[in-house]
Amino acid sequence: MNVNLKKYAGLKVCVAVSGGRDSMALLHYLSARAVQYNITLTALNCDHRIRGETSERDSAFVADYCENAGIPLSRYVADRKFTDEGSARMWRLFECYLKEAENCDCIATAHHLGDNAETVLFNLARGTSLAGMEGICDTDMSQLAGKQFRLIRPFIACSRAEIEEYITQNGIPYVDDETNFEDDYTRNKIRHTVLPALEAAVPGAAKAIYRFSRQAAEDEEYFARQIKPLIKRCEPYGDYISHCEEKVVFRRAAAEIIARWRGEKDYTTEHLERLYSLQFAENGKKFEFLNLTAFKEDGRICITDSRLPSDDAASPYEDFLCGKTNLYCGQTADICREGEEHSQLDYLGEYNPDIPFKTLFFDKAKVPLNCVVRFMQSGDRFTKFGGGTKKLGDFFTDKKIPLRLRKCIPLLCDRSDVLIIFGVEISEKVKTDHETQEILCAIGADYKNL
Repeated sequence: MNVNLKKYAGLKVCVAVSGGRDSMALLHYLSARAVQYNITLTALNCDHRIRGETSERDSAFVADYCENAGIPLSRYVADRKFTDEGSARMWRLFECYLKEAENCDCIATAHHLGDNAETVLFNLARGTSLAGMEGICDTDMSQLAGKQFRLIRPFIACSRAEIEEYITQNGIPYVDDETNFEDDYTRNKIRHTVLPALEAAVPGAAKAIYRFSRQAAEDEEYFARQIKPLIKRCEPYGDYISHCEEKVVFRRAAAEIIARWRGEKDYTTEHLERLYSLQFAENGKKFEFLNLTAFKEDGRICITDSRLPSDDAASPYEDFLCGKTNLYCGQTADICREGEEHSQLDYLGEYNPDIPFKTLFFDKAKVPLNCVVRFMQSGDRFTKFGGGTKKLGDFFTDKKIPLRLRKCIPLLCDRSDVLIIFGVEISEKVKTDHETQEILCAIGADYKNL
């Protein structure tokens, strides 16, 4: 069989095993070659409880096989009964695979040549972009797992016939999942009706589709390099796309950002076209879609969540004296501890080099302890540094703070009197002077320069 295990040499590989033909063949294949490639092999089984007693039977079968073969097995049983395959897949990914990531470098699934062709045809029929033509590839899950972690598909270049022959030659036991023989699901209709007809009409079609999907994956890697300079991630404040008249490149960048916010399957070609056209509109124009809003700004498009923070959200000022996720109020000495060089961002959550931060200094004694940190409300007023009181909205306009950000900027407030606009400015009322005894700093995102 066409299986390249060199790229997995030296890894801790955990095989996802259902008990079916493909996964049992993969488990046997990797077990027989684990020593050769220095692979530490384990297995996991996920009981979705979709098929009741049959699911329990299959899980027991896998457990018995692994025990006899000396393969460590992790078993996961759903705490609820799923009614559809989609929900079961999400449970399997987040509640099984990502938890198992603590013990391995990758999860191996038994997807094969036919599965890849099925996926490509399914995506093509739904009107996918070239990204959907990649088919099934190894997937980097490091961001979700919080460590280096992948989903791998060692059998992806192998046909079902080759796997069947391997099972027969090696006498590998298995159980059949009866749902694989039902045509109730769209993918199974493609698997049992469309692909056989296509193979009959064009012998070798699945292998040709596989070659095409690998070429599409290479093209996607190229476009990923092209769009990288165009994208600036400033989540949760928004993601930016620089102006780009090359439509195919801009659309890839837009699709990348939407996928981060809403998932790859949600957007349509029409959404991408509207976003491309928004580049040529006047500043301030916007386009709302999928609970996202895209804004045209100087030389770029910003895409952000349409759901703004609640006006009622407020936290006591005292809570921020010891630091919070994206805000900090406290002594500057707390930022750099003894003998260590620390970025301010070390104390503000996950580091993102695209988000600039700004530090403001104020007189601790001038801030009433009953103040709260909240977002903009009607009636808020701000006394500018140097004197003169304005409505907060007018002050934001003077500072050229985009409308989309104004309700996302944390404020330290004494009722309607705004004392600190995090990342922007402090009020004249809390500035330091020659009588100041204790200076504190307030750190937040630099909203003018996002």
